This record gives sequence, structure tokens and C-alpha cells, in this order.
Amino acid sequence: MAVWLGVDVGGTFTDLVAVGDDGRMIFGKVPSVPADPSEAVLDAVRGAGLAGPLAGSGPGRGGAAGVVERFAHGTTVATNALLERRGARTALVTTHGFADIIEIGRQNRPALYDLTRDRPPPLVPRELRYTVVERTGPDGVIVPLDAHSLRDVVAALTALSAVAMAGGTPAVADADGAVRPLAAVAVCLLFSFAHPEHEHQVADALRAALPGVTVVASHEVLPRFREYERFATTVADAYLTPTLSTYLGALARRCAAAGLPSPLVMRSSGGVVELAAAAEHAAACVLSGPAGGVVGAAYVAARSGLADLLTFDMGGTSTDVAPVIGGRVQTTAEAVLAGIPVTLPTVDVHSVSAGGGSVAWVDSGGALRAGPRSAGADPGPACYGRGGVEPTVTDADLVLGYLVDGASLGGEVTLSRAAASKALAALGAMLGSGPHGLSVEETAAGVVAVADAEMIRALRVVSVERGLDPRELTLVAFGGAGGTHACALAEELGMRRVLVPLACGVLSALGLAIGDVRRDYLRPLHGPLATADLDAALAELARAAHADTLAADIPALVIEHQVDCRYVGQSHELTVVATADGDGDSAGGGFSVARIRAAFEAEHLRRYGHTAPDRDVEVVAVRLVATVPGRRPELRAPAADPTAARTRRPIYLDGSWREVDVVPRAALGPGDTVTGPAVVEFPEATCLIRPTWHAQVDPAGSLLLTRVH
Repeated sequence: MAVWLGVDVGGTFTDLVAVGDDGRMIFGKVPSVPADPSEAVLDAVRGAGLAGPLAGSGPGRGGAAGVVERFAHGTTVATNALLERRGARTALVTTHGFADIIEIGRQNRPALYDLTRDRPPPLVPRELRYTVVERTGPDGVIVPLDAHSLRDVVAALTALSAVAMAGGTPAVADADGAVRPLAAVAVCLLFSFAHPEHEHQVADALRAALPGVTVVASHEVLPRFREYERFATTVADAYLTPTLSTYLGALARRCAAAGLPSPLVMRSSGGVVELAAAAEHAAACVLSGPAGGVVGAAYVAARSGLADLLTFDMGGTSTDVAPVIGGRVQTTAEAVLAGIPVTLPTVDVHSVSAGGGSVAWVDSGGALRAGPRSAGADPGPACYGRGGVEPTVTDADLVLGYLVDGASLGGEVTLSRAAASKALAALGAMLGSGPHGLSVEETAAGVVAVADAEMIRALRVVSVERGLDPRELTLVAFGGAGGTHACALAEELGMRRVLVPLACGVLSALGLAIGDVRRDYLRPLHGPLATADLDAALAELARAAHADTLAADIPALVIEHQVDCRYVGQSHELTVVATADGDGDSAGGGFSVARIRAAFEAEHLRRYGHTAPDRDVEVVAVRLVATVPGRRPELRAPAADPTAARTRRPIYLDGSWREVDVVPRAALGPGDTVTGPAVVEFPEATCLIRPTWHAQVDPAGSLLLTRVH
């Protein structure tokens, strides 16, 4: 059996899914290792019996002997490096007079009415910003590149290598005198997206003078207008690439030693690429893991006949939510992470720091809060018994009975209700008006309510604020804690359907295993839609896609053309699919201006509630998405396991304790039902079915929850 393998590294657990060519799947989960994420990747692979020849067993967890044919990986290395400002020491080279663009930014503020809120500091400090004398405009060169200024910049950066560092990496002294290596340089010149000749010269000179240092030019990363976003994205790419490439190199060596193929890496766009391509441009991987979850959710929902969704991924460290419309994963080019715009194709994910490991605390005003700080994998929540003493959302779920005392997570963590109660009791003593504060149960219920409120706000951002009515959508709940909180969130949003997939605890890894190999191409093209030479521009991108290594299997290559449009005079644009007058291929008669305009106005109406039929539409860029589709096995509900016994236990729900049915997921076969209140226990997750909800196993094996009142 040929196996496609996906491994997703999260902040708390590392998840694994392997899909055989016969449709059977293997699931696995182990604790993450923050110091070296690649260690947990191989732990998961070995734990599933996949290092070398496959030999697994057990319902839903193994199959006949086989080999790993493809390995896809989702990683938070780039994400965490940006969030924690642990990227490479980076310099910026730009046009004379524009060194402060990355610090000035845009006029908008992070919080409109908070005059005390500061922007995050730029990734490149002022002393590491250098300029060259040159100027290019929209029509070409205005001031030629001055050779003397270029030599001065190259000499200045070369001089930073005067302090010897291990491995010969150039170094620079911080303000406090400490020496750190200079590992990257971002080259960002004005109008280089249209005329990159000067950037080529600067980048070539730096690469020749600074071997071993990552040099990134903006036209290689984001060849489009808006200098602040282009500069910020290029700087982020340079800042993150040395860190990610070092990690991926170590992972590749571990995989080779274990007999695994070189990993593919999930990008933020929702597609995977070869390891070398991912290592070259890390900014495209800042939402690697969450993107896999959305891909997996869209896939399992489609097998259940559902196409309009809100995906809800509640893990140990954060919660990630995203819309899927018409079965299509929604993407954006306007993502902002840690205050830094990364304007590359990105699944439209919104993340909040509200996961199972989010620490509950009392602020200076006496209000209960949950997050943004997380207990992570080490030491983890108090109930993990690994040294953590602060209460978390997972501790609250355990005390309320949603999780079972003594349960094993990832094979290495055993939940302790006593430890969770102790942590929550200390928190409860600081709350309430009585002499002893709140009870443990009241405190736990408060923690869950606060976390739920944060996640509801996130779901509103990707639905109501995107022009989508959540009442018309299905909530797809996954992640270790997604099913536990899904019904409460759906009730608050007026949603009547929740889908909990069979692989809900490891769904991001499933998305990686089945993900399309994908490359994105972009070219600026500014002018009226009616006269823009779309055929020539898109044909140029198609030639690039077919020349790429992605197209080794040309018959499987799927190409989608896109156009960035806006009404003349608007500041921002919308991306729509371009279709041809013929059979959908540009060779079939050229691209239809009328269809593109119709698609643009339909999207404009959905997003903004109005159109302007009398106004001209202009193009600002064209895009091409080239994919080789991944494996899409059929999903079938497994038969019920007659040895899986139902039990009962008390849970604290809506202010009181009540005895409810506890049903192992393995005990449910196709068509079997569960009426709430009840708890369904999956191997890697738990689903809480609230009162007024009814659940049934559908033919694809997912648990479909319907609100009956």
C-alpha cells in the first residue's frame, strides 16, 4: 500500500495522518517539542509505525504493509519566529530617501481610539537600513543606479563580517555591545515590481560579496505596487528565511535517516511545495499549519454534502477560523501577522489566542480573562502533571466533566482532575464577592465562557464582517478542543448545524496529507479592464508555470487564472477568477472581459453590499494558480465496535450537574444517533452535545449535529 503522510506541528501537540491508496487512514498524536519541532515529527512517525516500511494495525489506525510515497509537513517555525521576534538579524537596502518606509507604515492605527497603543517596531532597526542612489518610476529609469553608492553599501555590509563568527557568518553589534550574526538582507527599491533591473544589480552585488547570507529582492517575493506592503513583506521574508531553512534542512536529514521522502511543506495559500521552494521564501509559510486545517475541513465537509462552512480549529495554543464558500477555500492577499503585513496568497484564516492551553487570569480591574498567554506543551496545563500550576481552558473542561479524569493524550500525558481543581480553586479565590470567592465549578464555567466569547468574536470576523450570514453556514469543528466548544458557539451565532469529522483531532494533518501541490504566480498589469492585454499577461504566467518543476506531471496540472480588479478611483481591489470565451482555456478564444466584470461586481456586492454599474473597472494585477491535485480518498463510516461500551458521568452544564451518556466514537456506526446532552469521545478529541442538539453519523463517518429547537 502506497501511503501519503501529513504531519502538523502545533504549539501543544504534533498530529499525524497517513492516507493509503485504498482510502484507509492512520492517525497519531504526540506532544510537541518546542526546542526542536522536528523531533516530535519523527516521534509521531515512529509511533505510527511509518518510519520505513509501514506496518500498522487497529481500526482506523493501520492497514496492510506499504511505504510512504509522499510526506507533507505543516510547521509553525516561521509563525513563532515572527510572533516572538526571533528571526534572523536583517539589513535593508532601499532607494535613497526611503529608508523609513517600513517604520512609517500606513496612517491607520492598530486601535482607532487608543492613542497610547504603539505599532510593533520594524523588523529592521534604523542602523541596519542602507540606501543607494537610484530612481525608477512607472515608465522606467529616472535616475540610473549610482555605482559609487552601491559600492559603499556593499562595503558597509561586508565590514560587518570583520568580527569573526562561527561558520563565517557576518556579524553586527547591538546597541548594548552584544554581537549577533547578520544573516539576511532585504533589497527593496521603488517601482522594482515593474522595472526590476536595479534590484537585480544590487542583489547580485550583495550575493557575490556576502556568501552564506540570505539576500531577498522584493520583485522575487511580491512584484506588485504599494511600497509599504511590498517592503514589509520582503523584509519579513528575509527575516524568517534563515530560521525556516535551517529547520527544514534538519528535518530533511532526519527524514532521510528514517527512510522517509523529502518533505513537502504547506504554504499559507493552502497548497504544498517542495522543501527547497519553501526554504527559499519563508514568508509564504507563516500560516502553514492553519491552512492545512481549512483544506482538510473543506474536504471532509464535501464528502458529507456540505459546501458553505465556517471552519473552527481549536488547538492547544490558539483557535483558527476561516470561511469556505461553495466548497472553495477562501484566500486573501491582505494578511497581517504580529502587526506585519504579509501580502502573499493566504487562506483567509483569523487566529485568536484562545486554545485549550490558554492561561486564565484576573486583570487589574478584577475581570476574568483567558489568554493570550498559553501554557504550551511544556509545562502545559496544570492537569498535565508536567509542572504547570496555572489554570487553563483545558483544566476548566476537565473540572466540568467534559474530559475524563485519567485520560491519556498523545500517549504521554495523563489528565489529573485534582491538579486542575487546585489551579482553578486558586483562581476562584480571587473572584466573586464572597469570603472564599467562586467555587471551582463556577470558576471553570467562567473560564469556558470567557474563552467562548473570544472565539465567537473571531467567527464573526470571518463571517459577518465578510458579508456572510453564519446562520446559513455549517460549523466544522476540529482540533483537540473544537468539538467540546462547538455547540455553544453555534448557538450564540444562530447556526443550526455542526460537523465533527472522524479525524477531528488531527484534521490539519489530514489536510496536509491530501493537499494539492501548488505554485502562485503574479504579474503587475495596470490599466482599464476593457483594454488590458489579459491574454498576453496570463499566457506569460502560464508559460512560467509549465516551465516550473511543479509541472513534471504536465497532464495533472490544473491552472486557474485570476485578475485583481477595482473601480477606477478605489484604493483597494478584489481578486476574481478569469474565464475564457471558449472552453475555459486561454487558447479557446481569449479571456472574457464581460465575465470578469460580472464576477467582480458579484464579489463587490457580496463584500460591500453595492455595485457601481456606470463606473469603469480597472486591472492592477493578474495571477495564476497552478496545482497538481492531491489524493482524495472516499470516506466511509466504519462499522460500530461492539466492544466499545457506553457509560455515564456527571457534567456541569448551564449552572448545574447532570448525568449524561458518554459514548465512545468507536461505538457509533453509520446512521447511529446520539441525543444531547451527551459526550462523544474520539481517540484524539471530545465532542460535547448540548441540550436541544441531535447527532447522527453520516455515510462519510462524520458526526453531524443538528439543533432541533
